[in-house]
Amino acid sequence: MIETFATSEAQELLHQLNVLLEQELKCQPKFSGLRIIESAHDNGLRMTARLRDFEVKDLLSLIQFFGFGTETFSLAVNFLDRFLSKMKVQPKHLGCVGLSCFYLAVKVTQEERNVPLATDLIRISQYQFTISDLMRMEAILLEKLCRKVKATTAFHFLQLFHSILHGSLSCERKSYLNLERLEAQLKACHCRLILSKAKPSVLALSIMALNVEEEKLLELVEMIESLRTYSKLSGRELSLWKELVSKCLSEYSSSKCSKPNVQKLKWIVSGRTARQLKHSYYRIAHLPTIPESGL
Repeated sequence: MIETFATSEAQELLHQLNVLLEQELKCQPKFSGLRIIESAHDNGLRMTARLRDFEVKDLLSLIQFFGFGTETFSLAVNFLDRFLSKMKVQPKHLGCVGLSCFYLAVKVTQEERNVPLATDLIRISQYQFTISDLMRMEAILLEKLCRKVKATTAFHFLQLFHSILHGSLSCERKSYLNLERLEAQLKACHCRLILSKAKPSVLALSIMALNVEEEKLLELVEMIESLRTYSKLSGRELSLWKELVSKCLSEYSSSKCSKPNVQKLKWIVSGRTARQLKHSYYRIAHLPTIPESGL
């Protein structure tokens, strides 16, 4: 069905899908490395899934604090998982690794004028390491990533699948397939190590398929199946990851699940500190000074 797209716009979307499918496995975490992290015991000496997931939530807090989008977050998580799946990282170094992944992802996806200063980034994230530590870790990160920083992530597939499916809906029903909601769900999925084992295409299509089912968009069911076939995903594979994604989203929406704490970051940035930061940090410029007597 998808191969019969007639319009030039649809053909362009199909071409983009071909490019993404060709590239998606070139910059993915080592499956064996993720399995090692997943099976590690939490003894304070080894990297574990719990520690990794906490670090990703901290990255999401920074993303939200600075107002960066899902593309930057997805790329930062890709860098982190690729690095952790290759290297034996001690928990005490995880913060430096995570912040380096964030900083590199920002540099890749954002205009130069929007890139935070390293000094500001360290101050806001409340880490104790120095700029030299951050720069040295970034150099190590680039080396271990083989300088492949233009990674294809689930974000790219999610955007493309949305464009393909959204165009097939009537005007009255387009609002039922909300991209902002889909991106929020992808962010939640990134906070679970197990979902980093999925190919970007299958993770994005799982999120999309669940939304189509939930919103009862029956006119898109055949399109989802066509995208699955075109992406060379088996029905069993999609079903498996849909179940895991559904479980993740259910757990993430529960009150027992810890969420990224942007307020924690905002609380430490008083008006006095904000005046020392770059003017582009528009989200924090209005914060009042915290009186010293109240600390």
